[in-house]
Formats: sequence, structure tokens, C-alpha cells
Amino acid sequence: MNIHRTAEDIHIINAVDPSAVRTRFREVLAHFGSGVVVITSIDSSGAPVGMTVGSFTSISIEPPLVGFFAGHNSTTLPHVLGNSEFCVNVLSEDQHSLARVFARSGSDKFEGVDWTPSINGSPRLAGAHAWIDCTVDEHRAIGDHRFVVGGVGALVVPATSDPLVFHRSLFHGLRAHR
Repeated sequence: MNIHRTAEDIHIINAVDPSAVRTRFREVLAHFGSGVVVITSIDSSGAPVGMTVGSFTSISIEPPLVGFFAGHNSTTLPHVLGNSEFCVNVLSEDQHSLARVFARSGSDKFEGVDWTPSINGSPRLAGAHAWIDCTVDEHRAIGDHRFVVGGVGALVVPATSDPLVFHRSLFHGLRAHR
């Protein structure tokens, strides 16, 4: 079968030289859908802290490990690393506004947010699709981010829901196709 496509049918992003790659990097990678999580912890004064993360992954089953990337300029990351305990709140599809709140810097992100402490004391956000309680196993700088690996201490799926997905700079719900 021979399919003919015109330029109007498809949007081509072509970047070969290094400066073009840097320019188009974010645009091209926006075509990869990812789950949305909020990493929460407690700072040295006992106050809750949190940040939205789109680069979260499972790493290992034995031992159970997960990981996420956070920018070097994150104001929340030093608290997570200082506490060595965090909770991964996998957001449900109706929590897009919560994802936006925790993506902002410099505001009281927990104002009006319902949460309970996890086993390690980190906030578990109400309505989340799942919670993963972790202890920082290791972390290191990679490019302009820090990669944090967490040893999993507890896993909870509180209720049946669908996860929040980020794709092409928009939040989406997950729909099963059969």
C-alpha cells in the first residue's frame, strides 16, 4: 500500500544541527505523554512542601525503586533531600488544577488542599490516583536537573480512578480504547 501525504497532512519538526535541536527540544518532547505526580515532603520546620513533576518512572522491582527529575532551581527539592522522605502523589484525571498549583513557585501550595500524613509523614494529597511513600536512596546532577531515586516503603491505591496525563502542553484524562 502506498500512502501519499501532503505537507498539510502532517506537521514536520526537523532539527539536525545542535542549535536547532536546543530550539526544538521542548516542542518535540511535548509529543511524548507522561503521567503527572506531585512530590511532597516536610521541611525542617515541619511545614508541608511539594512540587509537580512530569518526569517520574519506575526503576526496579527488586529492590522496589522509583525516580524523578527536578530542576536545579527547584525551591522544593532541597527540602525533599534534606528530609530524605517523600511521597509520590500520582494525580487523578480531575486534579489538573492541583497540578498547576504545585507547579508554581513562591506560593503557599497547601492553602485549601486536603491532605493526610503518610507513614513517613509526607503529605498524601486527597483524591490522588495512587500514593508511593519513599526514602531517598540516591541523587545526582544530570544536565540541568537532579535525578532522585527513592526506595519504596509503602504503596496505596485509595480508590478506582484514572490518572492525569500531560501531552502537548495540556492535561488530559486517560481513555481506554479497545
